[in-house]
Amino acid sequence: MEDKKFGGRRPEGRARKPMRGPQPPVKVGERYKVKIESIGKGGDGIARIKGFVIFVPNTKVGDEVEIVINSVKRKFAFGEIIG
Repeated sequence: MEDKKFGGRRPEGRARKPMRGPQPPVKVGERYKVKIESIGKGGDGIARIKGFVIFVPNTKVGDEVEIVINSVKRKFAFGEIIG
């Protein structure tokens, strides 16, 4: 058998490459006032901040709510209604 090594530790001095492409325009903990534009497949409301999708549970189309961002992914984020 050939000795192949996958995964494991990185050689010293080699760091992970930074994320490529545009960075999300939101960060965890930031607050925004948004309007729910549509509903996603899972039933969460969808708002947008600078075109970036934010999923907000327990909302419906047309709601204007204040949210706090609690999770950010590469292409979308999750927010929660404040108050």
